[in-house]
Amino acid sequence: MIRYRTLASAARAEQTIERSRFIASASPVASREEAEAFIAGIRAEYRDATHNVPAFVIGDKMQLQWASDDGEPQGTAGAPVVQLLVKEGVTNAVVVITRYFGGIKLGTGGLVRAYSSSARLALAEAGVKDVRDVIITGLRIPYNLLGRVQNLEKSGLFAIESIEYTDAVGLTLSFEPEAEEPVTAMLTDMLQALPEFSGRVETVR
Repeated sequence: MIRYRTLASAARAEQTIERSRFIASASPVASREEAEAFIAGIRAEYRDATHNVPAFVIGDKMQLQWASDDGEPQGTAGAPVVQLLVKEGVTNAVVVITRYFGGIKLGTGGLVRAYSSSARLALAEAGVKDVRDVIITGLRIPYNLLGRVQNLEKSGLFAIESIEYTDAVGLTLSFEPEAEEPVTAMLTDMLQALPEFSGRVETVR
């Protein structure tokens, strides 16, 4: 199940509009505190800029939405960036758009377009990913069953996250909640042939 969409990575994009330089910095974040720390870092990096316009959306339901115009005319800078994030369905994300004024005024409409397009460039550079609920479970098997588990992985129902080789093979598996029943049945059927196995595979959330 998809919980929400967020940025795949931190990224930066730049464009020049009517001699003004716009630098859009974006990052995924998990909390307001992380977003504010990111904003503070960009403001420190570009302390000589004319404007550093911040915006963020936090929460799997986009519960927290905040922006500042940082001296630009009200509603022309931060708000369009928040609106873009919401329109794109992106949350747990922060964007700061730095502007170095080039001497030509853009007007209200021009500013909205400039900040929106700059944010869009940063989102395209960062990429967007789905955040899903997953179940993580551990499994210990003899070496001769490793190939079978790796073949079962090709079903697409689960993924092998890690393998540890000791006296047996320790596997960490992940799968979505709706796949728990078929994955458990699949692994239980495979292990039934082992003399020491009894019961069923237990998952650890």
